[in-house]
Amino acid sequence: MKQITLAATKGFEKHLRATRKAEFLARMESLMPWAEFCALIEPHYPKVGNGRPPVGLERMLRMYFVANWFNLADEACEDALYDVPVFREFCRFDLGRERIPDSTTLLNFRHLLEEHNLGAALFAKVGELLLTNGIKLSGGTIVDATLIAAPPSTKNQDKSRDPEMHQTKKGNEWYFGMKLHIGADSATGLVHSASVTAANVHDSHEVPNLLHGNETRFYGDSAYRGKAQRERLKRIAPKAKDFTNKRAYRNCPLTEADKATNRRPTGISFGHKSSVRSKVEHPFLTIKRLWGFAKVRYRGLAKNANRAFAMLAMLNISKWGRSLTGEVRPA
Repeated sequence: MKQITLAATKGFEKHLRATRKAEFLARMESLMPWAEFCALIEPHYPKVGNGRPPVGLERMLRMYFVANWFNLADEACEDALYDVPVFREFCRFDLGRERIPDSTTLLNFRHLLEEHNLGAALFAKVGELLLTNGIKLSGGTIVDATLIAAPPSTKNQDKSRDPEMHQTKKGNEWYFGMKLHIGADSATGLVHSASVTAANVHDSHEVPNLLHGNETRFYGDSAYRGKAQRERLKRIAPKAKDFTNKRAYRNCPLTEADKATNRRPTGISFGHKSSVRSKVEHPFLTIKRLWGFAKVRYRGLAKNANRAFAMLAMLNISKWGRSLTGEVRPA
C-alpha cells in the first residue's frame, strides 16, 4: 500500500484546478441575496424550542438550491453532500463538527416552502430587487410555454396517473404532464412573470398572467394569435402592438408575404421577430437541460409549481444578479 501524502489533505494539492461545479457555486455564492431570501422564509421557519435545534435557515436554503441546480432528489442530495467537498463548502457544513442534515430534514424544508408558496415569493423578491437596482423593462414582452413531462404509467401504488396532470397533442405527438408559461422582457430576456398549468391548457389562456400591463410590444408564436387573443391584449395592455407570428390553417398555408411578415424587422434595435422571440427560449434551456427540470419530480401541480418558481428566481439571479452586487457587466 502506498503511503498517504500531505496532498491527500486539502490545502496541499499540487495538481488542482477549479471544476465547473466549483466555479458555478462560487459565482452563485456571490450573487445570491441571502439576507433577503432568509427574511422571506424566517417567519415560517421552526424556532428553537424544547426539541432538537433546527438547522440554520441559510444552510438549508443552500442545500435546497444545490438539489435544484444539480437535479438531486432529497436522498441523493444528502449523499452528494457527503461525497462532494465543494457542495459541503457551499452549504457550510463541516463533517468534523456535525452531520449533514438527512433527507427527511430537506424534505420537511421543501414542504415548508410549498405550504407557504415561498417559491413564488422568492421569484417576486428577485424581480423586485433587480428592478430596484437598475434593471429596466423595455416595454416589450415575449410569451411562451414549455411542456414538463410527468410519468404516464399507472404502475404505481394508486394504479393511476397524477390527476392534476393532463395530456396534450403537439404536432403528431401526445405528451402528458404540465406546462410552464413565462413572460420575458424583449430586450434583456429577464423573466418577469410566470404561471404553471396542466398540459391541456392552451398557451394563449395564460396571457393575462404573463403581462405587466405597460407593454408597447407583444411577441409570441402563432399559438397566441386569434380574435379573442387580440381583444384580450387590448384590454390588458392597450398600448401594445401585436408582433405575434401569423399562422397557417388547414387548406390555407402561409403566403410568401405572410412568411416575410413573420421575419420582418421589428422596427427597433433588437432585430427580427425570430431573434427577439429566441430570448424566451433561453430560460427553458437552462431550467430543463442544464438544471434537469424536463420531468416533474413530485405529484400535483402545487409542488412542481413551487420548484418552477424557485428555479426561475435562481435563473434571474444567475443571469442578471450582478446589479445586486454592484458589479459592472464587462464591456
